[in-house]
Amino acid sequence: MAQIIKITDINAPELKAYSSLTEAQLRRDEGIFIAESVKVIDVALSCGLEPISFLMEERQIEGIGKALIERAPLTPVYTAPREVLSSLTGFELTRGLLCAMHRPKEKSLDEVLTNASRIAVLERLSDSANVGAIFRSAAALNIDAVLLFHNCAEPLNRRTVRVSMASVFLVPWAFFDKQSFNEPESAVEYLKQKGFTTAALALRDNSINVTDTALKSADKLALFLGAEGEGLSGQTIDACDFTVKIPMHHNVDSLNVANAATIAFWELCKK
Repeated sequence: MAQIIKITDINAPELKAYSSLTEAQLRRDEGIFIAESVKVIDVALSCGLEPISFLMEERQIEGIGKALIERAPLTPVYTAPREVLSSLTGFELTRGLLCAMHRPKEKSLDEVLTNASRIAVLERLSDSANVGAIFRSAAALNIDAVLLFHNCAEPLNRRTVRVSMASVFLVPWAFFDKQSFNEPESAVEYLKQKGFTTAALALRDNSINVTDTALKSADKLALFLGAEGEGLSGQTIDACDFTVKIPMHHNVDSLNVANAATIAFWELCKK
């Protein structure tokens, strides 16, 4: 039987994950992340992630939250009207509910690369929405893993998880350790040693078309994607085997990185 707890004090310590803690504190100090929306929470539970508590509008207890509560009947459910929850969280809840969950143990690079043949590598992608969108495309278009440099948005950031539509739980991912991979080219070399052909998505005079057979025929391919605006660092581009471009028209010189990733994933994962 679920424990339904009406919120009377928005400053209660058991609610701090939803109100007063930053994303960095949730990750570093508490080992927690926040899942938002029914679909995201449902997928997280199906992937075996452990809930800590729910936060939902009163009307959702017998509404869209009912099935989630039944799936995790021992998880406390904190509830209040919409306006109270908005004052607690500082934003309107997406479809009226959140779930605090224990972070899964982060995987190593070797773990996520086991049996992987098509991977995406993200460098300096600080926009959590773009990272989330890339994960969603990666899941849909059969990318086996996503690797991230330490200067990227965190995959279990609340916004990243929501924009990914829970794809961060479906595609294996890992960070390059800052100490071991303090230079971009060291990550490229690591992947080459693992048997990957490396390709940098960037506009250069020597860029080849994303449809080039040299890319599509590679047994193992790592596609590097760079920061919003600046793109990949010169060191990364120089270290990769290929520089790749998406042909465009009407003098458009580039696409949003998430859109570019989707097109590249579609082309490079075709059988």
